[in-house]
Amino acid sequence: MSYEKELNAQQLEAVNCTEGPLLIFAGAGSGKTRVLTYRLAKLLENGVPPWNILAITFTNKAAREMRERVDRLCDGRAEDAWVMTFHACCARILRRDIEKLGYKREFTIYDEDDKMVVIKRLIKELNINDKNYPPRVVRAVISDAKNRMLSPEEWYAENSDARSKPYYKLYTEYEKNLKANNALDFDDLLVKTLELLTNHPPVLEHYTDKFRYIMVDEYQDTNVAQYQFVRLLSGVSQNVCVVGDDDQSIYGWRGADIRNILSFEKDFKGCRVIKLEENYRSTSNILNAANAVISNNSARAEKTLWTEKGDGDKIQLHHAIDEREEAAWVCDSISQLLRSGYEEKGIAVLYRTNAQSRVLEEALVRRGIKYGVYGGLKFYDRKEIKDIVAYLRLLVNPSDDVSLLRIINEPKRGIGSSTLDAISAYAEQRGDSMLNIIMEGSCPGLSTRAQTALRGFVELLTALAEKMMDLPLESFAKELADDTGLLGQYKNSKDPEDVSRVENIEEFLSAIAEYDRQNPSEGLVGFLENVALVTDTDRLDEHAQSVTLMTVHSAKGLEFDAVFITGLEETIFPIMRAMTEENELEEERRLMYVGITRAKNRLFLSHAYNRMLYNSRQSNPISRFVGEIPRALLSDGRTLERPLRLTPSSPTQKYNPDKPGLINIPGVSRGFSADKQPPAHTLFKAGDRVRHRSFGYGTVTEVRTDKHIVIVDFGEAFGIKMVDANMAPMVLAE
Repeated sequence: MSYEKELNAQQLEAVNCTEGPLLIFAGAGSGKTRVLTYRLAKLLENGVPPWNILAITFTNKAAREMRERVDRLCDGRAEDAWVMTFHACCARILRRDIEKLGYKREFTIYDEDDKMVVIKRLIKELNINDKNYPPRVVRAVISDAKNRMLSPEEWYAENSDARSKPYYKLYTEYEKNLKANNALDFDDLLVKTLELLTNHPPVLEHYTDKFRYIMVDEYQDTNVAQYQFVRLLSGVSQNVCVVGDDDQSIYGWRGADIRNILSFEKDFKGCRVIKLEENYRSTSNILNAANAVISNNSARAEKTLWTEKGDGDKIQLHHAIDEREEAAWVCDSISQLLRSGYEEKGIAVLYRTNAQSRVLEEALVRRGIKYGVYGGLKFYDRKEIKDIVAYLRLLVNPSDDVSLLRIINEPKRGIGSSTLDAISAYAEQRGDSMLNIIMEGSCPGLSTRAQTALRGFVELLTALAEKMMDLPLESFAKELADDTGLLGQYKNSKDPEDVSRVENIEEFLSAIAEYDRQNPSEGLVGFLENVALVTDTDRLDEHAQSVTLMTVHSAKGLEFDAVFITGLEETIFPIMRAMTEENELEEERRLMYVGITRAKNRLFLSHAYNRMLYNSRQSNPISRFVGEIPRALLSDGRTLERPLRLTPSSPTQKYNPDKPGLINIPGVSRGFSADKQPPAHTLFKAGDRVRHRSFGYGTVTEVRTDKHIVIVDFGEAFGIKMVDANMAPMVLAE
C-alpha cells in the first residue's frame, strides 16, 4: 500500500516509525486521526497480527471513526484489533478477570446519578450534615482521590484533620457499598484494572504479551491512572505511540495532567519526537491568531501551526454595549453568513459557561434562526430510559440495590419508603442484598399490604428472568417494556411530555435491537456496558440543520465553517480563579486556543462593556486573550486605543505603542490593598451563605485559614469554587 500521496512528510514519517516509543505532537487540524489510522494499517502491512494492536481514544465517536477508516483501508483485516476508549478497554479486561478482585463478572457500572444516590443515602445513615458536606462535594472528593490513585486511608493520610474525617468515613463506606452491590463507578474502571494488573502478574503478562503495539490518542488529556495504565501495558515491548497536543490540554479540572505528554521523552528512553504543524482546517489569519495567543504560555512544547489555505477573512471583533446588543450582533452576523451561502450546521456560537446561552437563545428565537444547544439532557439520562435500564441491570446483577430502589415502585405498586427503609436496614444487618431479602420474604415487621405488593414485584422479576433466558434480546426488551408497565403508563396520555417518553422508549428498543444485530455475541451484559460508556461528546448530531450553541470545552475535537466566541471579558473568559493562579490562566489560554482553532473560514469575537450574568450587573475589561491577537488580524470598525473601563480585581490594561495592535496586560491591579483585608477565618465560616459578584449565591463548605482560601459551593451552575477571601468580590449574603 502506498501512502506517499495521502500524507505529508511529517505524517509519513510518523506512520513509518513503527518500532520503539514515539511522541507525535499533533497541532489542531493537522490530521492526527489520519496518521493513527494509516499507522495501524502500516502495522498490519508489516505482518503484525491485529490482536497484538491496542488503539486507545477518549470518545466512542473517535473510536468509531478510527475503526471505520481502518476497515476501509484494510478491507476488514483489523477486526481483531482493540480500537476503543480507555474505559471500554478497562471494562473488557475486567469482564474477563474481575473475579480475582472479589467481584462477579456481571458487575454494574454506576453513572454520576447512581453515585449521588449512594452518597446521599450514606450521608443520611452516618448522620452527617449535608449542608457542611454537600453530596456533590463528597462525590468530587471521592472522584479526585480515585483519579490520583488514593485509597480512603491514603487520602486521609494527606488530609488528616477534623474537617476531613467525614469525607474519609463517606469514602470508606462508599467503597464498601459499591462492593456489596457488585458495582463499579466510572473511576473504578481504571483503578480496578490497575489493581488487577499490578496484583496479579499472570494477568499483566497476558496483556503485555497480547498488546505488542499500543497507540494512545489525545495523550495530553490523560490522568494519573491512565498514565500508569499505558506504562504498565507497554513495559515489555516499549512499542508505544502517543499522539496529542499540549496546547489543547483543557481538562486539568477533572484530573488531566499536562506533564504526562511534556515528560514523555523522559519516561520512555530513546523516544522519537515528530511534530505535525501543517493545518488543513483553518485559514492563515485564524492560525496566526491562535499561535499568537498560545505563545504566551510557558508550559508547552514549541510549535507553530501553518496552512496553505491562504489568509482568508480578517477576524471580526465586536465591542458590545451589553449582553443583549452582543446577542443581536451575533444574530445579524449569522443572518449575513446564511445569505452568503453558509449552512446553519456549519456555524457554532461558543461561550465559557452554560449560563451565557440564555440571552443568545432568546435572540435567536426572536430572529427565527434554528439552533440547538449542545450539552443538554442526554438520551440515556432521561427518566423513562433510566427506569428501563434499571430493570435490565437488576436482572443481570441482583446485588444492585441502587437499581432496585429506582424501579421497585416504578410504576407505582404501593411500596412505600418506610417499607424500603426496613428492608434496607435488615439487608445490612444480614449482610445481604435487598432483592434477596425481598425474595425470601424474611424481613420482619412489614404490613400485609406491603408483603402483598412485594410478592407481586417478585413474581414480575421471576417471569422476566425466565423470558430473559428464553427470548432474543430485542424480543425480551419489548416484553419487559410492556410487562413492567413502563410503556403502558404513558401510552394513553395526551400530555406532550408523556408522548415524548413513549417515543424515547421506542427509540431505546430500536437501539437495543441495533446493538444486538451488530454484536450478536455480547448479549445484555454487553449492551448495558455500552450504555454506561456512552458520553455526551459522542452524541452531537452532525446532520442537524441548525446553528450549534455550546461551551468551548464541548467544542474540542469539532470544527465549523464559522465560529463565534462570545463573552470575552476578564473574570468570564478567563474565569475569575485564573486571575491569581498561573496554571489556571495557562489552561484558560489553551481553552481560548481550542476555541479559535475550531473555525475553518470565519472567526467572530465579542465582548460587552457591561453584562447581566449570575443575577448581577458586571462591567469587566476586555479579555487579555483578545489583546494577545495581533491587531493586523482584526477588523473591529474602530481602534483599540480608547481606554477600556477597569474595575477592582481586574487586570490593568493599556494600549502598548511599542507593539501596535496589542493590548498589554502586565499584571494585576486589584484596586485595594490585600494586607488591609481581614483574615479569611474572621470573614467566613463553614455553612455561611455568601454572594459572589460573578457566581451569585453559594454556601461556604470550608475555610483554609493558612492561605485565606474559602471553598464555596455555588450550586449546579458553577459547582465548587476555591476563592481567595482577600481578593474575591464576595460578601456574606443578607
